[in-house]
Parts: sequence; structure tokens; C-alpha cells
Amino acid sequence: MHHSRGKSKNSKAAAQPRQKISYEKKVDPAITEYSVRALNWLRKAEFLMSAPKLNLCVEDTGYEVAFAGRSNAGKSSAINALTNQKQLARASKKPGRTQMINFFSLGNPEQRLVDLPGYGYAAVPEAMKIVWQKELENYLIHRKSLQGLVLLMDIRHPLQHFDVMMLEWAYSRKLFVHVLLTKSDKLNRGPANKVLLEVKQQLKKMKLDFSIQLFSSLNKQGLEELASVMGGRLNFTLEQAHQFDLDSIPEATGDDVDVDVDVDVDQPEFLETDDLTASDTETK
Repeated sequence: MHHSRGKSKNSKAAAQPRQKISYEKKVDPAITEYSVRALNWLRKAEFLMSAPKLNLCVEDTGYEVAFAGRSNAGKSSAINALTNQKQLARASKKPGRTQMINFFSLGNPEQRLVDLPGYGYAAVPEAMKIVWQKELENYLIHRKSLQGLVLLMDIRHPLQHFDVMMLEWAYSRKLFVHVLLTKSDKLNRGPANKVLLEVKQQLKKMKLDFSIQLFSSLNKQGLEELASVMGGRLNFTLEQAHQFDLDSIPEATGDDVDVDVDVDVDQPEFLETDDLTASDTETK
């Protein structure tokens, strides 16, 4: 009796040409070194001051990159992860906790990151919203040291109405924008990359040549990439002097400017009025 020998599944698989699959992007070693050093530099971040209005902000010199986004986009958590400091930017379940423009120095007061008030929380009193909106507009219009924005969007809810308005506003102001799709740990890798591609395509359709990446404060995804972008915009170099004389820079005080800035221009409103629940507010 003749027995035909069928190929086992293992032998069939072995006969297939082997394909090496790499999920990691190839990165220039020089860029990697820069990213690591920039990340270490950002961990020097220290709270500098909070200002309720433009004329009380830090002196408008040097370089700033501001973090902006909806109240539930994970802004404080991203800043804390980037600087490796749990309480640098306070994340809270209480709506409207970040009511001021918060400045953080990076080794010296001439290189700063800025935490802007989150937009989009409907439970905040209307009068307070109007004040925040005016001061946010004043900052974005007049701040000369502002080099660009890091715009945060929850990866599960990207490109909301006011995110798009902020993107278009930045483009008209000729401001650089780096988009962070936050909370990427909430999706598996495949779906997360799909959203990343879709948002990239939307930005291209809008003729907005802005950079974009996945980010997770929880599992530290994207820290080096973000640090590299921040370093480039804040004029960080590998040869940056470590002997920076802090005493040579006078501290800005409220007495430096005693006239309130009054801007009466037709600009887009940045504070959203759609209904959000308390569960939508930012958590760590």
C-alpha cells in the first residue's frame, strides 16, 4: 500500500522565502544623539512664572515653544513626561485648572516652553472664557519670541473644529506647528498608524506642511522625536554653553509694562463651547 507523503505545514513555511520585517524607522545616528541630548536638556525644565495676561509675561526675548490643545488632550501629562517631572505641569480633573500662561525655563530663561490654557471646556463660566480667549489671542498675535506650537490632539478624536481653527490660525501667522496625536497607547499599533496616516493626509489636503507624530505619556512613546523637534525650534545645540551666566539676565517684573494690551481685531475664537463632561477633562 502506497502512502503519499504530504508536506507538513512547517516544511511549507520553511520553503517560503524569508522576509525580514522591520517596524523601526531607520534614524541617522547623529539625529539620535541630538534627540537624546535634547531630551536630557529638556529635563532641566524649571517653573519660571505664570501670567494671567500678555503684559505680565516673561520678557519677550529668546525662544519659546508653546503647548496648546483641548482641555482633555493630555497637555500637562505630555509636558511632565517630556521633562521627566511628575508635577511640573499640573494635571487635574478640575475643569479649567490651567487658567494662566505658564512659563518654564530650560537651563536659562532665554529658552522656554510654555503651557497655554486648554480650550474647549464648556463648564467654565462664560465671562472667564472671554478673558482667556482674549489673552490667548494677544499672546499668539504679539509674542515675538514664539517659535511655534506643539498642538496636542487625542488620537481617538483628532482634528476637532477648534483644532483645525488653531492650525489655520498658525498658518496665517506663519507659525510652525508640530502635531502630537496623544494617548496613542489607547489604540493598537495598526489602528494608531492608520489614524496617523489619515491626519497626515488631511493636513496635506489643507495645504498645511506641519510635522506630526504619535505620542503616549503613559508608555513614553515619541519622547525622543518630540525632544528633537523642540531642540531645533529652541535653538539648542550640542555645543550649547554650560557656563551660561544666569545672573546676567534681569528678571522680568510686573512693573516692566504698566499698560494693558488692547487688541481689537477680527480673529478666530479659540475657546470651544461644545458640551464636555467632567470625565472628559485631562487626567495624567
